[in-house]
Amino acid sequence: MPEVSNADLQALITRIEVLEAEAEIRRLQARYMFLCDTPLPEYGVKNDAERIDAIMALYSEDAVWEGVGDYYDNQFGRLEGAAAIRRHFENFWGQKRDPELLLNVHYLTSEQIHVDGDTAEGQWVHCQPWIFSDGSSLLRSSRLNNAFRREPDGRWRITRTRTENVFVAPLTRGWAEDFARTSVLMKPA
Repeated sequence: MPEVSNADLQALITRIEVLEAEAEIRRLQARYMFLCDTPLPEYGVKNDAERIDAIMALYSEDAVWEGVGDYYDNQFGRLEGAAAIRRHFENFWGQKRDPELLLNVHYLTSEQIHVDGDTAEGQWVHCQPWIFSDGSSLLRSSRLNNAFRREPDGRWRITRTRTENVFVAPLTRGWAEDFARTSVLMKPA
């Protein structure tokens, strides 16, 4: 068996740390999208205030959330700090909307994660169908360019959510006639 040098051992440790960081960032981004789905699939979250608390636990205190490009500049703008991001989510879920949002599911693809020590960036393409109570529907796609940081407690958190619209397209009425009104997927058996 060949002898392993300290340099080889350190290189292996570094590779494992990068793989673990990528896995944690992947889970973090997926959890964020999961918590934004409607109906909310997270069992035990009683209301949107608890949903927002769960989302905010994923963000650093100094995080930035912004929509960029022609479409999102005017829709979202730039929010700096956890308090501003929280207000954004409270505004989204806190207001009664007509028509009411019945279904909203987030799909992520084209993942790229780049880890550099205790910081990382990730890019995804996101696609999301929306169904409203008046029968209208749309399909939205955007690109994400997000940043992450390993905090002193060892947990990775989102430090930047940056989204740019790719397209928004209306869907034909009735394209999804049968869909969940509530989610029981995560309910303990």
